[in-house]
Amino acid sequence: MQDREDSSRTAAAPERQRGYSLEVTGKDIAQLEAARHVIPQGTPINIAFLGNENHEQRINAARVIRACGFEPVPIISSRRLRSEEDLDDLLGALIRGAAPSRFLFVGGDPAKPAGPFTDSLVLLESGVLRRHAIRHVGIAGYPEGHPKIDSETLWKSLKWKIAFLEAEGCSVEITTQFGFDAEAVLRWIRELRSAGIGCPVRIGVPGPADAGRLLRFARQFGAASSARVVRRYGFSLVNLLQRVGPERFLDRLVPEIAGGSLGTVLFHLYPFGGIAEAVDWMSRYLAGRDLPQGILREP
Repeated sequence: MQDREDSSRTAAAPERQRGYSLEVTGKDIAQLEAARHVIPQGTPINIAFLGNENHEQRINAARVIRACGFEPVPIISSRRLRSEEDLDDLLGALIRGAAPSRFLFVGGDPAKPAGPFTDSLVLLESGVLRRHAIRHVGIAGYPEGHPKIDSETLWKSLKWKIAFLEAEGCSVEITTQFGFDAEAVLRWIRELRSAGIGCPVRIGVPGPADAGRLLRFARQFGAASSARVVRRYGFSLVNLLQRVGPERFLDRLVPEIAGGSLGTVLFHLYPFGGIAEAVDWMSRYLAGRDLPQGILREP
Protein backbone atom coordinates (compact mmCIF):
# COMPACT_ATOMS: atom_id res chain seq x y z
CA MET A 1 0.00 0.00 0.00
CA GLN A 2 1.22 3.47 -0.87
CA ASP A 3 1.00 6.41 1.51
CA ARG A 4 0.25 9.96 0.37
CA GLU A 5 3.86 11.14 0.43
CA ASP A 6 5.16 8.17 -1.54
CA SER A 7 2.64 8.58 -4.35
CA SER A 8 3.65 11.97 -5.71
CA ARG A 9 3.33 10.57 -9.24
CA THR A 10 -0.40 11.35 -9.02
CA ALA A 11 0.08 14.93 -7.87
CA ALA A 12 0.28 16.41 -11.35
CA ALA A 13 -2.10 15.82 -14.24
CA PRO A 14 -0.67 14.77 -17.63
CA GLU A 15 1.01 17.75 -19.26
CA ARG A 16 -1.08 17.70 -22.42
CA GLN A 17 -4.47 16.48 -23.55
CA ARG A 18 -4.30 14.28 -26.63
CA GLY A 19 -6.97 13.96 -29.24
CA TYR A 20 -7.74 10.31 -28.58
CA SER A 21 -7.03 7.49 -26.18
CA LEU A 22 -7.14 3.72 -26.73
CA GLU A 23 -8.52 0.67 -24.97
CA VAL A 24 -6.69 -2.67 -24.83
CA THR A 25 -6.81 -5.91 -22.87
CA GLY A 26 -3.96 -7.83 -21.28
CA LYS A 27 -4.05 -10.20 -24.26
CA ASP A 28 -3.54 -7.31 -26.71
CA ILE A 29 -0.09 -6.38 -25.44
CA ALA A 30 1.92 -8.08 -28.20
CA GLN A 31 -0.27 -6.34 -30.76
CA LEU A 32 0.25 -3.02 -28.96
CA GLU A 33 4.03 -3.45 -28.95
CA ALA A 34 3.97 -4.21 -32.69
CA ALA A 35 1.98 -1.00 -33.31
CA ARG A 36 3.93 1.22 -30.91
CA HIS A 37 5.60 3.26 -33.66
CA VAL A 38 2.29 4.46 -35.11
CA ILE A 39 0.79 5.48 -31.76
CA PRO A 40 1.62 9.03 -30.57
CA GLN A 41 3.90 9.05 -27.53
CA GLY A 42 2.05 9.79 -24.30
CA THR A 43 -1.27 8.45 -25.62
CA PRO A 44 -3.51 7.33 -22.71
CA ILE A 45 -4.25 3.61 -23.03
CA ASN A 46 -7.02 2.13 -20.91
CA ILE A 47 -6.55 -1.45 -19.71
CA ALA A 48 -9.82 -3.38 -19.70
CA PHE A 49 -10.67 -5.47 -16.61
CA LEU A 50 -11.92 -8.72 -18.15
CA GLY A 51 -13.25 -11.67 -16.22
CA ASN A 52 -11.03 -14.12 -18.13
CA GLU A 53 -7.80 -12.27 -17.30
CA ASN A 54 -5.93 -12.11 -13.99
CA HIS A 55 -4.21 -9.32 -12.06
CA GLU A 56 -0.76 -10.29 -13.30
CA GLN A 57 -1.89 -9.79 -16.89
CA ARG A 58 -3.28 -6.37 -15.99
CA ILE A 59 -0.10 -5.36 -14.16
CA ASN A 60 2.07 -6.60 -17.02
CA ALA A 61 -0.04 -4.65 -19.51
CA ALA A 62 0.46 -1.47 -17.48
CA ARG A 63 4.22 -2.03 -17.32
CA VAL A 64 4.50 -2.59 -21.08
CA ILE A 65 2.35 0.44 -21.87
CA ARG A 66 4.58 2.61 -19.69
CA ALA A 67 7.75 1.13 -21.19
CA CYS A 68 6.46 1.89 -24.69
CA GLY A 69 6.11 5.56 -23.80
CA PHE A 70 2.33 5.64 -23.36
CA GLU A 71 0.18 6.48 -20.35
CA PRO A 72 -1.42 3.42 -18.70
CA VAL A 73 -4.97 3.95 -17.40
CA PRO A 74 -6.05 0.81 -15.49
CA ILE A 75 -9.79 0.18 -15.38
CA ILE A 76 -10.84 -1.13 -11.96
CA SER A 77 -14.01 -3.24 -12.02
CA SER A 78 -15.63 -2.98 -8.59
CA ARG A 79 -17.81 -6.09 -8.81
CA ARG A 80 -14.91 -8.32 -9.87
CA LEU A 81 -12.78 -7.55 -6.78
CA ARG A 82 -12.78 -10.21 -4.08
CA SER A 83 -12.00 -7.98 -1.09
CA GLU A 84 -10.56 -4.65 0.01
CA GLU A 85 -7.20 -6.39 0.31
CA ASP A 86 -7.55 -7.59 -3.28
CA LEU A 87 -8.18 -3.99 -4.34
CA ASP A 88 -5.23 -2.59 -2.41
CA ASP A 89 -2.84 -5.32 -3.58
CA LEU A 90 -3.79 -4.66 -7.22
CA LEU A 91 -3.49 -0.89 -6.98
CA GLY A 92 -0.23 -1.11 -5.07
CA ALA A 93 1.29 -3.39 -7.71
CA LEU A 94 0.07 -1.17 -10.55
CA ILE A 95 1.51 1.92 -8.90
CA ARG A 96 4.88 0.28 -8.20
CA GLY A 97 5.12 -1.25 -11.66
CA ALA A 98 3.79 1.48 -13.93
CA ALA A 99 2.97 4.65 -11.90
CA PRO A 100 -0.39 5.41 -13.57
CA SER A 101 -1.43 9.04 -13.31
CA ARG A 102 -5.13 8.11 -13.58
CA PHE A 103 -7.41 5.17 -12.77
CA LEU A 104 -10.87 4.55 -14.23
CA PHE A 105 -13.36 3.10 -11.72
CA VAL A 106 -16.42 1.23 -13.04
CA GLY A 107 -19.06 -1.07 -11.60
CA GLY A 108 -18.43 -4.07 -13.83
CA ASP A 109 -20.61 -6.68 -15.51
CA PRO A 110 -21.02 -9.64 -13.09
CA ALA A 111 -24.60 -10.10 -11.87
CA LYS A 112 -23.23 -11.05 -8.45
CA PRO A 113 -20.30 -9.15 -6.91
CA ALA A 114 -17.23 -11.25 -6.13
CA GLY A 115 -16.66 -9.27 -2.92
CA PRO A 116 -17.87 -6.26 -0.91
CA PHE A 117 -18.06 -3.72 -3.76
CA THR A 118 -21.52 -3.74 -5.28
CA ASP A 119 -20.71 -0.77 -7.51
CA SER A 120 -18.10 1.96 -8.03
CA LEU A 121 -19.86 4.27 -5.55
CA VAL A 122 -19.21 1.79 -2.74
CA LEU A 123 -15.62 1.34 -3.88
CA LEU A 124 -14.93 5.09 -3.94
CA GLU A 125 -16.40 5.47 -0.45
CA SER A 126 -13.98 2.82 0.86
CA GLY A 127 -11.19 5.39 1.19
CA VAL A 128 -9.23 3.95 -1.74
CA LEU A 129 -8.36 7.39 -3.14
CA ARG A 130 -6.69 8.54 0.08
CA ARG A 131 -4.99 5.22 0.74
CA HIS A 132 -3.27 5.35 -2.64
CA ALA A 133 -3.05 9.15 -3.07
CA ILE A 134 -5.05 9.00 -6.29
CA ARG A 135 -5.81 12.50 -7.56
CA HIS A 136 -6.96 11.93 -11.15
CA VAL A 137 -9.97 9.67 -11.73
CA GLY A 138 -11.90 8.49 -14.75
CA ILE A 139 -15.53 7.41 -14.61
CA ALA A 140 -17.84 5.86 -17.21
CA GLY A 141 -20.62 7.55 -19.16
CA TYR A 142 -23.46 6.03 -21.19
CA PRO A 143 -24.89 8.47 -23.77
CA GLU A 144 -27.03 5.75 -25.37
CA GLY A 145 -28.10 4.27 -22.05
CA HIS A 146 -27.19 1.07 -20.22
CA PRO A 147 -28.91 -2.30 -20.81
CA LYS A 148 -29.33 -2.94 -17.06
CA ILE A 149 -29.59 0.54 -15.51
CA ASP A 150 -32.31 3.13 -16.14
CA SER A 151 -31.46 6.65 -17.28
CA GLU A 152 -32.46 8.36 -14.04
CA THR A 153 -30.19 6.10 -11.99
CA LEU A 154 -27.31 6.63 -14.44
CA TRP A 155 -27.55 10.42 -14.12
CA LYS A 156 -27.92 10.30 -10.35
CA SER A 157 -24.85 8.05 -10.05
CA LEU A 158 -22.78 10.21 -12.42
CA LYS A 159 -23.55 13.41 -10.53
CA TRP A 160 -22.85 11.74 -7.17
CA LYS A 161 -19.46 10.49 -8.32
CA ILE A 162 -18.40 13.86 -9.72
CA ALA A 163 -19.46 15.69 -6.54
CA PHE A 164 -17.70 13.09 -4.38
CA LEU A 165 -14.49 13.17 -6.40
CA GLU A 166 -14.34 16.95 -6.51
CA ALA A 167 -14.85 17.06 -2.74
CA GLU A 168 -11.89 14.66 -2.45
CA GLY A 169 -9.75 17.09 -4.46
CA CYS A 170 -9.60 14.88 -7.58
CA SER A 171 -9.74 15.90 -11.21
CA VAL A 172 -12.39 13.97 -13.14
CA GLU A 173 -12.64 12.75 -16.73
CA ILE A 174 -15.57 10.86 -18.27
CA THR A 175 -14.99 8.10 -20.82
CA THR A 176 -18.10 6.82 -22.57
CA GLN A 177 -19.09 3.40 -23.78
CA PHE A 178 -18.64 3.06 -27.54
CA GLY A 179 -21.71 4.20 -29.44
CA PHE A 180 -23.32 4.57 -32.83
CA ASP A 181 -25.89 7.35 -32.38
CA ALA A 182 -24.22 10.75 -32.73
CA GLU A 183 -27.44 12.61 -31.94
CA ALA A 184 -27.77 10.76 -28.62
CA VAL A 185 -24.14 11.57 -27.79
CA LEU A 186 -24.62 15.28 -28.53
CA ARG A 187 -27.83 15.43 -26.45
CA TRP A 188 -26.04 13.73 -23.57
CA ILE A 189 -23.08 16.13 -23.64
CA ARG A 190 -25.41 19.15 -23.76
CA GLU A 191 -27.35 17.80 -20.79
CA LEU A 192 -24.05 17.24 -18.98
CA ARG A 193 -22.96 20.82 -19.57
CA SER A 194 -26.37 22.28 -18.70
CA ALA A 195 -26.09 20.48 -15.35
CA GLY A 196 -22.89 22.41 -14.68
CA ILE A 197 -20.57 19.45 -15.29
CA GLY A 198 -17.58 20.80 -17.18
CA CYS A 199 -15.03 17.96 -16.91
CA PRO A 200 -13.38 16.55 -20.07
CA VAL A 201 -15.33 13.88 -21.95
CA ARG A 202 -13.84 11.16 -24.13
CA ILE A 203 -16.42 9.82 -26.56
CA GLY A 204 -16.14 6.08 -27.26
CA VAL A 205 -15.58 5.34 -30.95
CA PRO A 206 -15.51 1.80 -32.39
CA GLY A 207 -12.56 1.47 -34.76
CA PRO A 208 -12.92 -0.01 -38.26
CA ALA A 209 -13.92 -3.67 -38.15
CA ASP A 210 -15.78 -6.34 -40.08
CA ALA A 211 -19.52 -5.69 -39.89
CA GLY A 212 -20.15 -9.02 -38.17
CA ARG A 213 -17.54 -8.38 -35.50
CA LEU A 214 -18.89 -4.89 -34.87
CA LEU A 215 -22.41 -6.25 -34.41
CA ARG A 216 -21.18 -8.94 -31.99
CA PHE A 217 -19.50 -6.34 -29.79
CA ALA A 218 -22.58 -4.12 -29.91
CA ARG A 219 -24.78 -6.98 -28.72
CA GLN A 220 -22.24 -8.21 -26.16
CA PHE A 221 -21.96 -4.83 -24.43
CA GLY A 222 -25.57 -3.77 -24.94
CA ALA A 223 -24.42 -0.68 -26.84
CA ALA A 224 -27.10 -0.83 -29.54
CA SER A 225 -29.38 -3.18 -31.43
CA SER A 226 -28.21 -4.62 -34.74
CA ALA A 227 -30.90 -2.67 -36.58
CA ARG A 228 -29.74 0.60 -35.06
CA VAL A 229 -26.09 -0.08 -35.88
CA VAL A 230 -26.97 -0.85 -39.49
CA ARG A 231 -29.13 2.26 -39.77
CA ARG A 232 -26.51 4.60 -38.28
CA TYR A 233 -23.51 3.11 -40.11
CA GLY A 234 -25.23 2.50 -43.41
CA PHE A 235 -24.01 -1.02 -44.22
CA SER A 236 -25.84 -4.16 -45.30
CA LEU A 237 -26.40 -7.32 -43.31
CA VAL A 238 -25.91 -9.31 -46.51
CA ASN A 239 -22.11 -9.07 -46.28
CA LEU A 240 -20.91 -9.29 -42.68
CA LEU A 241 -17.28 -9.42 -43.86
CA GLN A 242 -17.61 -5.86 -45.15
CA ARG A 243 -15.15 -3.50 -43.43
CA VAL A 244 -16.98 -0.58 -41.82
CA GLY A 245 -15.71 2.46 -39.98
CA PRO A 246 -17.21 5.24 -37.84
CA GLU A 247 -17.10 7.96 -40.53
CA ARG A 248 -20.80 8.83 -40.33
CA PHE A 249 -20.69 8.88 -36.53
CA LEU A 250 -17.65 11.18 -36.38
CA ASP A 251 -18.70 13.38 -39.29
CA ARG A 252 -21.78 14.34 -37.29
CA LEU A 253 -19.89 14.86 -34.01
CA VAL A 254 -16.85 16.79 -35.21
CA PRO A 255 -18.52 20.05 -36.38
CA GLU A 256 -20.39 20.35 -33.07
CA ILE A 257 -17.28 19.61 -31.02
CA ALA A 258 -15.12 21.95 -33.10
CA GLY A 259 -17.56 24.78 -32.42
CA GLY A 260 -16.28 24.86 -28.85
CA SER A 261 -19.62 25.15 -27.07
CA LEU A 262 -19.43 21.59 -25.69
CA GLY A 263 -16.26 22.15 -23.69
CA THR A 264 -13.33 19.73 -23.81
CA VAL A 265 -14.40 16.70 -25.83
CA LEU A 266 -11.95 14.09 -27.12
CA PHE A 267 -12.20 10.56 -28.47
CA HIS A 268 -11.61 7.13 -26.96
CA LEU A 269 -10.89 4.48 -29.57
CA TYR A 270 -12.01 0.86 -29.18
CA PRO A 271 -9.79 -0.97 -31.72
CA PHE A 272 -12.09 -3.91 -32.48
CA GLY A 273 -10.52 -4.50 -35.89
CA GLY A 274 -6.90 -4.30 -34.71
CA ILE A 275 -4.79 -1.68 -32.96
CA ALA A 276 -2.52 -0.62 -35.84
CA GLU A 277 -5.38 -0.22 -38.30
CA ALA A 278 -7.54 1.68 -35.80
CA VAL A 279 -4.73 4.09 -34.87
CA ASP A 280 -3.83 4.68 -38.52
CA TRP A 281 -7.46 5.34 -39.38
CA MET A 282 -8.00 7.76 -36.48
CA SER A 283 -4.75 9.64 -37.11
CA ARG A 284 -5.65 10.12 -40.77
CA TYR A 285 -9.19 11.17 -39.89
CA LEU A 286 -8.11 13.83 -37.38
CA ALA A 287 -5.31 15.07 -39.63
CA GLY A 288 -7.83 15.74 -42.38
CA ARG A 289 -9.98 18.05 -40.25
CA ASP A 290 -9.42 21.71 -39.46
CA LEU A 291 -9.95 21.43 -35.73
CA PRO A 292 -9.24 24.02 -33.03
CA GLN A 293 -5.99 23.38 -31.14
CA GLY A 294 -6.50 21.82 -27.72
CA ILE A 295 -9.97 20.43 -28.47
CA LEU A 296 -9.30 17.29 -30.48
CA ARG A 297 -5.59 17.46 -31.18
CA GLU A 298 -2.60 17.98 -29.00
CA PRO A 299 -1.46 21.63 -29.07
